[in-house]
Amino acid sequence: MTTPLPIELTILALSVLLLFVHISLQGMLATRERGSAWNAGPRDGEMPPLKPLAARAERALANFRETYPAFVAAVLVVVVSGRTGGWSEAGVWLWLLARLAYIPLYLAGIPYIRSLAWIASAIGIVLVLSQLL
Repeated sequence: MTTPLPIELTILALSVLLLFVHISLQGMLATRERGSAWNAGPRDGEMPPLKPLAARAERALANFRETYPAFVAAVLVVVVSGRTGGWSEAGVWLWLLARLAYIPLYLAGIPYIRSLAWIASAIGIVLVLSQLL
């Protein structure tokens, strides 16, 4: 019988799927505007700016990539140190739910609440790290 994974590693695995959701969404929206030849090609040269929805998806992906390494590192440090559970468990859930909420909020162009979702995800990372104290 195998030992169950700590919830922190399960959420980390789900976060990889979330990364691919971001990448796929951004790629799909950009391809819808620029066409499949652009997507399949080398993408050389200047392209006109993306329309708002595709541009928001691109910025949301960039935002995710900026903080994702911190989340991955925090989770791995907590798991490797054997200090899972408690605050780190709450933190990974908060991070995941906030990042899931962030996507539609950003795509819809909703200010302030989107920022609150980002802040909640950052607090989630801090909670994970607080498990080390």
